[in-house]
Amino acid sequence: MKKRILLVTQYFYPENFKSNDLAFEMSARGYKVHVLTGIPNYPTGKYYKGYSLFKRRKEVINNVVIYRSALIARGKGGGGRLFVNYLSWAFCSSFRALFLALIHRYDLIIVHAPSPITQGIPAIIIKRIQKIPLYFWIMDLWPESLVSAGNINNKWILNRVNTLVKWIYKNSDKLLITSMGFKKSILSKGNFEDKIVYFPNWGEDVLLTQNTFNIPLLPHGFRLMFAGNIGEAQDFEAILQAAVLLKENKNIHWLILGDGRKKAYVEDFIKKNSLESTLHLLGKYPLETMPNFFEKADVMLVTLKDEPIFNLTVPAKIQAYMAAKKPIIAMINGEGKEIIRNADCGFSVSAGDYKALAELVKEVSSMDKEILKRKGENGFEYYKANYTKTKCLDNLCKIIEN
Repeated sequence: MKKRILLVTQYFYPENFKSNDLAFEMSARGYKVHVLTGIPNYPTGKYYKGYSLFKRRKEVINNVVIYRSALIARGKGGGGRLFVNYLSWAFCSSFRALFLALIHRYDLIIVHAPSPITQGIPAIIIKRIQKIPLYFWIMDLWPESLVSAGNINNKWILNRVNTLVKWIYKNSDKLLITSMGFKKSILSKGNFEDKIVYFPNWGEDVLLTQNTFNIPLLPHGFRLMFAGNIGEAQDFEAILQAAVLLKENKNIHWLILGDGRKKAYVEDFIKKNSLESTLHLLGKYPLETMPNFFEKADVMLVTLKDEPIFNLTVPAKIQAYMAAKKPIIAMINGEGKEIIRNADCGFSVSAGDYKALAELVKEVSSMDKEILKRKGENGFEYYKANYTKTKCLDNLCKIIEN
């Protein structure tokens, strides 16, 4: 008999996270899957249409039973509001966890853990009551994220968060990591070597096929496309400075696809620096439309700030770009940069070096299209060998069955 899985995550469908793939795919494989999550509000900061404190707090999608705990929406994503968003869900979901632990029986818990780390609290409550294994899938390192992305440097706060992180790691049976670079941070918090298992992100299957969605007309010329969260970690300050250096080259177009906390900043920068003719905010579109957008791009852009935590991180969009057979331009350090080099699927400069990024973009824009096509194909081959959803979730099944 297949195991009964509880997936705990603050973010779930219709929000776009890997938790969706995990739940629906495991259900399709015969596992009975329940999800403890929140009311969808990422990244807009408002409850999605059709959801509220009084609507759709329990629903069933693709045989997955979803329980939505109350939370205060993240709003525009400012530090104080985000803190309230994190704590409100942890608090409310902990009570919901007690309820689930008393009326359902699970064989194991998986925590999908991008920020915040507090997602582990309700999971541990159920683990303690039912005495079942907990698999903590670490997508983000804390308290390092508070320093790098949240600009929090208060030692009292960081020490308390560090204590919480240690407690969560201690109460987890396995720590699944998306980047081997995470090991150093985890081991600095305790002797967790035997718990660590490498479990990388995968590219979405939808990126492998074209469809009939209509997308807006894109400007003619060399198209450099960024797809994903417009946030603090992505170092849009450096991206925009590189765009300024190339703004007289009207053939080079920077296409920004997505939404996030820094969008208003980007919009303001474009106006102040007269970048309207070369830097274009396309907006947010469903995942299913991404193949249509990616197909129109010459190269894809991935960036992360020059911070110790981000040097340990492999952005999930690298796998997505590989799946789409697109060459990559990267302004990052660490393991992500190494993967691009090993796969020979693109070009890179150091994190934060906007001058080098501008020079690289200018150089690549003049390259033979066959060179770029070959880079994209190299990435796709590397993706098939390492990052397909089927391979990654086959590995997860082995982990939990053992």
